[in-house]
Amino acid sequence: MHDTNHSGPTGTVVTELTVGGMQCEHCKRAVFTSLSGLPGITEADVQLGHVRIVHDGRVTDAMLRDAIAVAGYTITDSASHPGRRALPLANE
Repeated sequence: MHDTNHSGPTGTVVTELTVGGMQCEHCKRAVFTSLSGLPGITEADVQLGHVRIVHDGRVTDAMLRDAIAVAGYTITDSASHPGRRALPLANE
């Protein structure tokens, strides 16, 4: 599982995150609710351990990391790919 950002249709950005500690439906709701308050997010598909976010680029890596932390979870893995940004791990 990893974090990648890449352009989607019409200038949107798609970010995929791996999130540790999510084990139930409550976990998914907590992460979704936390992300829903961030500016520019148009879609958030929250699955156990994985989040796919579509946004307009206004949301920063730190904002995403902090929103996940507020929900009680951490980004557990990230990977850099050419032309894509990666979030630092929570313990860095």
